Amino acid sequence: MDTVKAKFNENIDIFRCPVCRGEMRLDNFKSLICLNRHCFDISKRGYVNLLLNSGKSNYDKEMFESRNIICKAGFFDPLIESVVALVQQKISAIGSNYIKILDAGCGEGFHLSRVISGLRQKTNADLQGVGIDISKEGIQIASKNYKDIIWCVADLAKIPFKDKQFEVVLNILSPSNYSEFNRVICDEGILIKVVPGSSYLRELREVFYKETGRETYSGDKVIEHFGRNFNIIDAQNVLYNFAVKNEELKHLIKMTPLSWGAADDKVQKVFTNGIDYITVDFNIITGSKKL
Repeated sequence: MDTVKAKFNENIDIFRCPVCRGEMRLDNFKSLICLNRHCFDISKRGYVNLLLNSGKSNYDKEMFESRNIICKAGFFDPLIESVVALVQQKISAIGSNYIKILDAGCGEGFHLSRVISGLRQKTNADLQGVGIDISKEGIQIASKNYKDIIWCVADLAKIPFKDKQFEVVLNILSPSNYSEFNRVICDEGILIKVVPGSSYLRELREVFYKETGRETYSGDKVIEHFGRNFNIIDAQNVLYNFAVKNEELKHLIKMTPLSWGAADDKVQKVFTNGIDYITVDFNIITGSKKL
């Protein structure tokens, strides 16, 4: 917990009050408090809840735990490697020794933790990761597993940080709020957004949604919307197959929103037939601010 409090203390200047947007300070190493006395306690688990109202999320603890298992099995590893390479290029171009990376919609924290870990093997820059998510369940898992990162329960529509604080913002398989991203990214910073490609989890789609029109997916509209808000400076596709072990299949199905609208008999069909390999397909879009 001392490490967690030290991280908040070292980075207190990046925060702004989600109520009044005022300066914040660390009070007795126990709470974040602003000049107007709006106070947010640091949980014993090592995160701070900066939501003004109870967050509504379809992602529950079970789902995050399943995703954590699939993450640790290597499902996202090629994606993470690509993101690390993009961020490393940016760090080299900036030349700054202190880089702050925000994961907006961080879930259970795996992606940000792996990106930071990968970068530390490739650069000597001083890196500080910050993760926010509306789901308290996800942030609780993140704060338990990754102590060197600042974790906050927060709303993407009211990001609780001052303007121009982050050199990199990650938005991986998560909703976006481009006006807020534009505000918190520094002028020379970048936004990296990851969206599913057309073949993502194709084997599940074909069973769950056969002859419904949902067998295929297109992220074109998402990418077009990105381009209206940020200058697209890089776009790449990461496509690979992931071998699925029998004990991982239930967690793979549990972790994806694809299963939410699927009929029970369709889900059972996947369990009965099994899957040897699943297609993993991501589009990674990198953007700069429109100054």
